[in-house]
Amino acid sequence: MADTSFRLSYRECRARLRARLGEAPPGRIQLLAGPRQVGKTTLLLALAGELGPAAIYAACDSPEASLPGFWDRLWHQAEATAVEHGRAIVLLDEAHLLPNWAGRLKGEWDRLHRRRLAVHIVATGSSALRLGAGSRESLAGRFERLILTHWSAASVADAFGFAPREAVELVVRLGSYPGALPLRNEPARWTAYVRDAIVEPAIGRDLLALGPIRKPALLRQVFGVCVASPAQVVSLQKIQGQLAERGALETIAQYLALLEEAFLVAALPKHARRALRRRAAPPKLVVLNQALLAASDPQGAPDPARDPARFGAWVENACLAHAWNAGQRLSYWREEPLEVDGVLDGNWGRWALEIKTGAVGATDLRGLLEFNRRFPEYRPLLVCDPPGRLAAERAGIASVSWQDFLLSGPPGRQ
Repeated sequence: MADTSFRLSYRECRARLRARLGEAPPGRIQLLAGPRQVGKTTLLLALAGELGPAAIYAACDSPEASLPGFWDRLWHQAEATAVEHGRAIVLLDEAHLLPNWAGRLKGEWDRLHRRRLAVHIVATGSSALRLGAGSRESLAGRFERLILTHWSAASVADAFGFAPREAVELVVRLGSYPGALPLRNEPARWTAYVRDAIVEPAIGRDLLALGPIRKPALLRQVFGVCVASPAQVVSLQKIQGQLAERGALETIAQYLALLEEAFLVAALPKHARRALRRRAAPPKLVVLNQALLAASDPQGAPDPARDPARFGAWVENACLAHAWNAGQRLSYWREEPLEVDGVLDGNWGRWALEIKTGAVGATDLRGLLEFNRRFPEYRPLLVCDPPGRLAAERAGIASVSWQDFLLSGPPGRQ
């Protein structure tokens, strides 16, 4: 996703919406996108409770929304509320599920402006692509976009009262869906929640609603390959070879893009100065919430002592997903045999990341140092276990423990 300017945590998003709803109405429509089960509905209901009788909450995936006259009754209620209370705030949950939602919302917004009615509008959706496409087609100049991201370890610690390091461990092993965390000690229920409340609705409904997907089974298989390959560079040809159903490379690339728009998987491009080299290189797959890994892997979360390689891949995936979810632009770099795990641009600064668990030797930093020689505008950063920071000190580069990176990002970030 190109627009990362307003990718926010739950607390930040709530504060931003409070501020915008405090402006003189009618303001621009607030479009709130984000992954499933990160708190968009909870946020709207919390705002409705704070705003009192001026707030009108409408769930567009409810049975009532399918009844004739639902749309007209909603806006008649909004007008009456604005007259009675001086303003109205319409909170449309899962707005993108309504037919022609953007065109109809444009008509209401234009009518409210013409009549100078004091009505604010907030609309949510679980797919950035569907919410974004509709807004670009019909709502140009009429909306502002916010994205409520996957929860960070710091947000989990703050909301659930965990110690920071405990929250980091939970996020790496079980992800950060707030509804799943209370089930963390009941593996069967936890897995069922992630599968039935997140994965199935996202792939089986949200993505299929975006438009004609000719091979839904192939889409599921591409997702399966992604969650089996966290933080790995995988060519489209290799993905194609692992699929039970044949699919063109263009179709696989399209499905990877859809999975990213649904906040499930990011396909990171290669860092290169020439666009042709970026396009020709295979993507690096990053699963955007560790819960998707844990629910899909029959082995469950890896033990760092018994399975250090798999644990290292999970930590690397968690660190890259944390940066992506925080709105940083991410890529990777590889010139055989040298490699950099992540190249980061954004409001955290410009960093080249080597993410490594276990022992760190001088040879582990060769790729990072060579990248820094070729691209000196990026600061090299070793993200590692605490004992590994000594190697970074000897090489004269910055370092941070992966636990601290998952809590607060790079050291001294902007």
